[in-house]
Amino acid sequence: MALFDLVDFDDHEQVVFCSDKTSGLKAIIAIHSTKLGAAVGGCRMWDYASDEDALVDVLRLSRGMTYKNAMAGLTMGGGKSVIIGDAKSIKSEALFKAFGEALNNLGGRYLSAEDVNITTDDIAIANTVTPYVTGTEGKSGNPAPFTALGTFLGIKAAVKFKLGRDDLKGLTVSVQGLGSVGYSLCEHLHNAGAKLIVTDINQETLNKAASQFGAVIVGLDEIYDQDIDIYAPCALGATINEETIGRIKAKIIAGCANNQLAHASFDKRLFDLDVLYTPDYVINAGGIINVSFEDNYCIETSTKKVEEIYNTLLHVFGQAKEQNRPTGEVADEMAREIIANGGK
Repeated sequence: MALFDLVDFDDHEQVVFCSDKTSGLKAIIAIHSTKLGAAVGGCRMWDYASDEDALVDVLRLSRGMTYKNAMAGLTMGGGKSVIIGDAKSIKSEALFKAFGEALNNLGGRYLSAEDVNITTDDIAIANTVTPYVTGTEGKSGNPAPFTALGTFLGIKAAVKFKLGRDDLKGLTVSVQGLGSVGYSLCEHLHNAGAKLIVTDINQETLNKAASQFGAVIVGLDEIYDQDIDIYAPCALGATINEETIGRIKAKIIAGCANNQLAHASFDKRLFDLDVLYTPDYVINAGGIINVSFEDNYCIETSTKKVEEIYNTLLHVFGQAKEQNRPTGEVADEMAREIIANGGK
């Protein structure tokens, strides 16, 4: 595989491959841009089918962080890291200390936080050997509740724009993935009067959602065939692909997963289908917004900043309608302009 020829390489500033035989660490750190500040983005642990899959994932995620931080108005660049392996079997104190040492080698160009299968406890271990982490307990803490809040507000913005409604009462939302963010999102949606259809690999979590929220449980593949108003992808990326795009009946796609589109071309295809796509890196920015207040943390200030996602998305939707262009394309252009103008 030729790294520099990959579409997702996209002129990354730095890509670092890390390994530590003693702890078993195999990780990739990707720094997409530091034009607006040190690169900040979470670390994901996943049992990838191949190292190439891990590389493509971290490249796409880190570029998304650049755009996410820019659109959220943060003085942060974009980066991401992945640790390759099964989180249920390879997690150890030694592994996260080795990851911390790898962060030290970058001298502060990249700060890591939590992402899929990484907890505040894991980050705390890395923090014993490196200062280059964020989202720590006692400061900004777990970003998941803020990601869920921002996603909920983004769904409300999409409903306002597409359906002309200020409430979600009676609308049916399919939530794909009930991790810490997805489950918290379900709680917001349930409290707002939405009907829920859910799927996940964890049956216990599904049963809990059915009991607590009255959610209807469907199979992992059946989630794409439901009669719904809103499809909320909250698991891993690329769930909007060649096999699923014709099956999704929703008029709105708005969820917290990163890289929801298998390829950028699906942005235009959703536009042609008259489906309102809510750019993932705009709607799911709540967590990184909360993290941005790490050093002088105030939950009220953080929450107020997260609430700006609603109006940011209305602006993206409005510009896309005015220009008759796909929302993802418009958001990308806005993000690049912000970066080129030094954050303005």
